[in-house]
Amino acid sequence: MEYSCFVPSDISYLKKTSNNIIDFLSNKIKISSDDVFYLRLVIEEAVRNAMQHGNQLNPSLLVDIKCSLKGSKITLIVEDKGKGFDHKKVPNPTKGLNVYKEGGRGVFLIKSLMDEVYFNDSGNKITMIKYINQNQNN
Repeated sequence: MEYSCFVPSDISYLKKTSNNIIDFLSNKIKISSDDVFYLRLVIEEAVRNAMQHGNQLNPSLLVDIKCSLKGSKITLIVEDKGKGFDHKKVPNPTKGLNVYKEGGRGVFLIKSLMDEVYFNDSGNKITMIKYINQNQNN
């Protein structure tokens, strides 16, 4: 089962996009309220990064979003049209003076909350995987 969409690089699309993906997943699989919170957070962080850093908030450039569900495995893919970045060079926001910076936590949060995270070689596409425990209580 798959959900996919293209959204303009306009921050006003963030909530609707995350709501649509969460609705798609919730209609297919039992997801705890904690996992819904975490998934919404990583979706919005990844899409915001694609819009803002990848597509430079150019509304004519679209962000490609895919969500697939196989058993209890959720795969989220977000791709922008930008030149990408080297995810290995993103400073750790919990170290040194980075804790005082306004931004720079998105990739850290995504890596912390998802079970697997991959970037393509150019750095303009992120694949995030979450395994859902369907036996947990809401």
